[in-house]
Amino acid sequence: MTSGRPLRILIGCDTFAPDINGAARFAERLAAGLVQRGHEVHVVAPNTAYRRTPARTEIIEGEPMTLHRLPALRYLPHDWVRFVWPWRSKHYARKVLDEVQPDVVHIQSHIIIGRGLTRIARERGIPVIATNHVMAENILDHTTMPKVVDDVVLRLAWADAKRTFDMTRAVTTPTRNAADFLERTIDIAGVVPISCGIDRRNYRPVVGPRERNRILFVGRLTGEKQVDVVLRAVQRLDPALDVHFDIAGGGDQRKALETLTAQLGIEDRVTFHGLVSDEQLRELYSRASVFAIASIAELQSIVTMEAMASALPVVGANAVALPHLVHDGENGYLFEPGDVDGLAEKLTAVLTASSEEYERMQRASLDGVAAHDINRTLDTFEALYRDEPLPA
Repeated sequence: MTSGRPLRILIGCDTFAPDINGAARFAERLAAGLVQRGHEVHVVAPNTAYRRTPARTEIIEGEPMTLHRLPALRYLPHDWVRFVWPWRSKHYARKVLDEVQPDVVHIQSHIIIGRGLTRIARERGIPVIATNHVMAENILDHTTMPKVVDDVVLRLAWADAKRTFDMTRAVTTPTRNAADFLERTIDIAGVVPISCGIDRRNYRPVVGPRERNRILFVGRLTGEKQVDVVLRAVQRLDPALDVHFDIAGGGDQRKALETLTAQLGIEDRVTFHGLVSDEQLRELYSRASVFAIASIAELQSIVTMEAMASALPVVGANAVALPHLVHDGENGYLFEPGDVDGLAEKLTAVLTASSEEYERMQRASLDGVAAHDINRTLDTFEALYRDEPLPA
């Protein structure tokens, strides 16, 4: 832990509990970890209704913290996205900063809430740390506009991101690959890669063969996750493998994926679990044989780290940050994005591996995730908050 008195930290989020996605989950774990270290943590996030809720204590990841919920509307083409009116972001930022008087502001997005907080905090001389969880696919997946309009929106969004990030003390993102992507995209330098981190004590790794071949995917059912690629690969697996595919998570693509499952004739081999509790999720990880993720837009992938902490081999798309976690031939395999036959081949390799080879991949996952311990993540962010040298 870094030196000095406990800090009053304001975390700004455009998505937070009860939302279930990587950015929200990271912010929750970060906030809870900071509370455990004795800091006073405030979170400003969208409300579940169009009204401002007075600051109140909420229990997040088992820890009490103060939530400032802002009036928000649901984006109708999407099943969970909620947003604050952009032209109100600075107004709300002034209100919250007046109430909290933080030592530091840590934004999780440059889009709306983080944008307003950064501008008002800068006016007041409050240091801002920014973490980027956004990729182009994350933004465009939520639009219903033609590509030509999407391209314009994307250019404007990244230009505004640069203006926001230029006002901060530091910009972070979960991996070196993601940092390189951001530096190329908006022409900034010095982006700091900091793993989202997980607490491995929360998972139940079971090393050894499984009773049944079970493939698992966990995450939002949205276009960029390409769950359809996994479904098509499952359909092409040898029936003798007797494979079952478990899908945990909700999203706007669920009905389309259920329809595809029926069209492929694999309804008896696929279970859509929807949103699950933490305990149910741990059970799914513990009984799975392999974790499959075809996503093309992962800046880190917390669910992949959770799978590794559960001693699962991983078969993942060779895109963005997944190669940072999945080392081909070590703790699983990589396949080219969208390559259904390649994915089926790699899944078969895991499911037909000898018990010795399977356990070797399991232990490689456990070894690989050790570098992503949440305590190292917290140490690094504390150093940024205090403007101290980063831990080696």
